[in-house]
Amino acid sequence: MITVLSGGVGAGRFLQGLVQVAPQKDVAIVSNTGDDLELFGLHVSPDIDIVIYHLASEFPPDRPVNGAASMPPPSGGGGKPFLQQPLVNEETGWGLAGDTFHALDALARFGHETWFALGDRDLATSIHRTYLLRQGSTLSQATAEIARAFGLTVTILPMSDEPVRTKVETPDGLLDFQEYMVKRGARDPFRGLKLAGIEDAKPAPDVIEAIMASEGVIIAPSNPIVSIGPILALPGVRGALRQTEARVVAVSPIVGGAVLKGPAAKMLEGLRMEVSAWQVGWLYQDFLDCLVIDVADAGDRARIEALGLDVVVADTIMKGMEEKAALARRVLQATRGSRIQASHSEQNEESQRGTADPSPGSG
Repeated sequence: MITVLSGGVGAGRFLQGLVQVAPQKDVAIVSNTGDDLELFGLHVSPDIDIVIYHLASEFPPDRPVNGAASMPPPSGGGGKPFLQQPLVNEETGWGLAGDTFHALDALARFGHETWFALGDRDLATSIHRTYLLRQGSTLSQATAEIARAFGLTVTILPMSDEPVRTKVETPDGLLDFQEYMVKRGARDPFRGLKLAGIEDAKPAPDVIEAIMASEGVIIAPSNPIVSIGPILALPGVRGALRQTEARVVAVSPIVGGAVLKGPAAKMLEGLRMEVSAWQVGWLYQDFLDCLVIDVADAGDRARIEALGLDVVVADTIMKGMEEKAALARRVLQATRGSRIQASHSEQNEESQRGTADPSPGSG
């Protein structure tokens, strides 16, 4: 089994490649839920849904949508791509391709704010999730049912069944992450994060087990501060990443001193860190064995190796499905072999907690 720690868009694109070279049933995804929010009384899990929409294919024309729960799973794996027409809106990286916004337009009539653009079919996912939660399901159980309904056989695990909410520190005070990112367009100066509820949260069932039982663990090319950081802040996760016998490999989301999408560069700068592949390796060095960097960052190889890490240089810009599969294949190759033990120590973890975990305190 391969376990992937995942954020949203960057992870979704990488996972599209991974399921072309590994069977879906052999992939477990631990998804960030710090970005979750309540909207119109509904529980919305943006990163989970982004991953599902990236991996799900369009329904066959001879099968009605309401038969999705009984659809045969996509084949995938073994170099045989199944993603003929992913459901995700490839232009934005989130939402569903061709979705409409009639419900949102109607809600605006009643004075509701509509800055978070949930399309009509996307809204249906959140309605069903909220229904399941109100019927007594955990977020893990609800996520598994939604993934099955989209025909997926990967295992998708929310990082926790307890609510953890990412708050962004700005000169104007704490902002909910989605308000900072979407409503205000990440324009506010970034000063740090608080993770509300982290002190009462624990990893969801099977998260630690997935890490410990894996043949390889992959940190997706997601924002290390706001997407991977909340997962690492949960008790026991960093310890499991150090203790697992599987090699841990990360793909840097930084390419040539910049990010392709999202606020990672602004967040690193706000924490007075470098916007570099080296900085990503530094943040993860207490548990990481290998960092995969883009060819544009090959000049940083020696500095990263000086952290005690193996380095793989590859084309990490995922333009199309062939490039995604090629990158996934290189990353899988990097998970093979023996672990690097020297840097995986309790002392090193403690030295990193103030930065690698965006905030261990409550918000």
